[in-house]
This record gives sequence, structure tokens and C-alpha cells, in this order.
Amino acid sequence: MAPLAPTRAEGREVADAVVAWWVSSAVRRERDRLAWRVRREPWRVLVSEVMLAQTQLGRVEAHFEPFLARFPSPSALASARLAEVLSCWSGLGYPRRAVALRRAASVLVDEHAGQVPCSYRELRALAGVGDYTARAVMAFAFDAPVMPVDTNVARVLARAVAGRPLGRGRSQEVADSLVDGARRGRRRAQAVMDLGATLCRPSPSCDRCPLAPASGRPACAWRAGGVGADPAEGTFGSSRRQSPFEGSDRQGRGRLLRAAAARPVAPAELAVAAGWPGDPARAERVARTLVADGLLEGQPEGGYRLPR
Repeated sequence: MAPLAPTRAEGREVADAVVAWWVSSAVRRERDRLAWRVRREPWRVLVSEVMLAQTQLGRVEAHFEPFLARFPSPSALASARLAEVLSCWSGLGYPRRAVALRRAASVLVDEHAGQVPCSYRELRALAGVGDYTARAVMAFAFDAPVMPVDTNVARVLARAVAGRPLGRGRSQEVADSLVDGARRGRRRAQAVMDLGATLCRPSPSCDRCPLAPASGRPACAWRAGGVGADPAEGTFGSSRRQSPFEGSDRQGRGRLLRAAAARPVAPAELAVAAGWPGDPARAERVARTLVADGLLEGQPEGGYRLPR
């Protein structure tokens, strides 16, 4: 029989224990050096969360400050040429996120006086901002009592709090129990996220966990229940291995965008620009996906260019 659903009190107890460990931990000291945590201005937080979506932390660290130096405000990004934005985004993957962020910046300028709003409804209305990103901006930029659920948090919820796999809706309900009644959400959200990012990983370091059964703190529900299947498996939002990048359509998309950022790509150049000189049909198909995403546009004489 599956364990009973955790109560809100149990969720708060787990969160309290994680925060108590986190406030003086080496994990916090190390991760607080990340540029987007040193300064928590809403625009910086929003940019960092968009960059971090499905992108390795090391790549974001390398691109974050240069991107903010060029686009320090929503107005700077909204007024920039798309080619320049994509050039600054190169190396972060999924360039449609850059396009969406630029569209969001335009809305911030037109409807919010160039400021990032603090309400969930207004954040969700921005291009490229989903449930997680909206909650992350609320928690990290505005200290709101909300718990964003990323892959790291999802593992902690399933293992430590619920002790069983969680579906999408239930995962957020359990997450909300951790911040219920809290006046400030930033440290709770950051503490749980850091635990998942460093110790409660896909291959967990349970012997070092602050919620180990012998720690004297509230125990991890999974480990307290004895050895069993990992509840993070099958939980909504848990890490899934991405298909290889080398030779993928994603790689070809990136090559085409870099070529188009320099100059329009003529029909005869398309296959070579995509990296598949012997497969022009594949290059054409991938180019059309970029058009559908608003990243390229076709030319009357054939070929492709960046949207004007």
C-alpha cells in the first residue's frame, strides 16, 4: 500500500529541517557565488531562469554576465536586433527561448513600465514563462512564499516528503505544503533546490543527507520506510536523459542560425550550412522548423534569413 499523503505540517517540518541544514552549509556558500544569486534583481532572475531551462549550469555561468552587460534591462533587449540577440545567446541551445525572452521584454516595456511584475498571473502572460519560471521569479526575486518545482525539487518531494512517485498536480501540491504559512519563500525554495542539486541527485548521497534517518531531524520518507524502489522514478519533472546532440537536428538548427546571423543563406548553401552537405532534404526540413518557431524567414528568391 502506498504511504498516506503527507500533511502540510509534515511538509513544513521537512522544509524547516532542510533550511536548518542549508543556512550554515558549504553547499549554500558555494552556490551563493553564482552570479544570479549574488544580485537578485528581477530582470537578472528572469534572464537566469530562462537560460537555465534545459541548459548546463556551466554554460549559463559563461554567458550570463556578458548577456546582461549587453542587455541590462528589458528595454535594451526589446530594442535589439534579433541577429545580435541570437549571437549573444549562441552556446546556450534552444534559441527560441531567446526569441521568447525578447518578446517578453517588449511586453515589459509596453505594459509594465520596463519592470518585471511580481504576480503569478502577469508573469505567466509573458512569452516563454511557464509555471516553473513564474514561481521561480516570485520566490527568488520577490521572496514570495511559493515553491517552484524543477527536476531537483521534484526528487526531494518524491523521496523525502511523499515517499512515493508524484504526478504533475500532486507534485505541486506537495511543494506548496513546504511553504504553507511561510512569510518568506526564497530561503525555503533555495534550500530544497540546493539539496536536490547536490545530494539528492539521481544517484543520491543519502549518507550525507540532512534528512537521513539517524540525523535527528525529520527523516526522509523513502529511507525511513526501508529499502524500496526509488520514488523519484516516474515522478513528474524528474530528470530524463536527453538524446545525443552530435548529429541531431538540434545541432543542425544551431548551425543554420549561426550562418543566417552572418548573412542570408542561399538555397545552394543550405545543406552545407546545416552540416549535412549530402542531405539537402533534411536541411530544408530543419530550416522549416526554424521558420515555424519564428527564428528564420524564407526569402522570395529562395533560401532563408533572420526575421527583420
